[in-house]
Amino acid sequence: MVLSPKKYKALVAERDSLSTTLNDANARIGSLDDEVASLNREIANLKSQISDLTSKVGGLNENNASLRASSTKLSEDLKKREARLQEVEAILRKREEATNALKDKLQKALLGFQQSGLSVEIKNGKVYVSLTDKLLFSSGSIIIDEKGKQALAGLASVLKTQPEINISVEGHTDNQRVYNLGQIKDNWDLSVLRATSVVRFLTEVQGIENARVTATGKGQYQPIEDSNTAEARSKNRRIEIVLSPKLDELYELIK
Repeated sequence: MVLSPKKYKALVAERDSLSTTLNDANARIGSLDDEVASLNREIANLKSQISDLTSKVGGLNENNASLRASSTKLSEDLKKREARLQEVEAILRKREEATNALKDKLQKALLGFQQSGLSVEIKNGKVYVSLTDKLLFSSGSIIIDEKGKQALAGLASVLKTQPEINISVEGHTDNQRVYNLGQIKDNWDLSVLRATSVVRFLTEVQGIENARVTATGKGQYQPIEDSNTAEARSKNRRIEIVLSPKLDELYELIK
């Protein structure tokens, strides 16, 4: 079959067009392959990120569970501590009320001696009954005189009704050296022996339990007046009876 020149040219043109289209299609396919490869890489990367995030989420969930458990335990511990603190505060309030009540009872019982050098006050949660030496002893003596015995008897009448109170008897002197007092060598001796005399009277005569009472001598080393006047020295020569509540219940709570 012989083609006319016109048909031949048409076929050649069609062939060239198809060839161009094929080349374009191949180029497009190549581009799409590259795009597919790129997308596959992105997908792989995203899967890796998802895996990492899933692992992190798992770790965060574990941490969250651990934190919740810790928070619950801390909350329980806090409630226990608050309950314990309330118990301690209740005991301290009870001790404070008891201390104030004891002070009031002592002031009433010893009212007649407060003009003779006796005072009752609260310091650091304890009741201090201070008696000047002239109320209890003659000068340089360790023997309690009659007025002093009356004051101590009034004190003992209150203390015998308060078995939960510990009693510490402290002897104090002024800073003047002692002379011609027989076996009493110095202010240490005088303060200790006077405190011991008071303790013996409270326990042996008034019947207060020995285990509740201690005697100590402070000498001239804890003055309440620093000046060296006769009035200051008179105030420093004293017996202080320190009354403190037993704190066994409180100590048990704070162990």
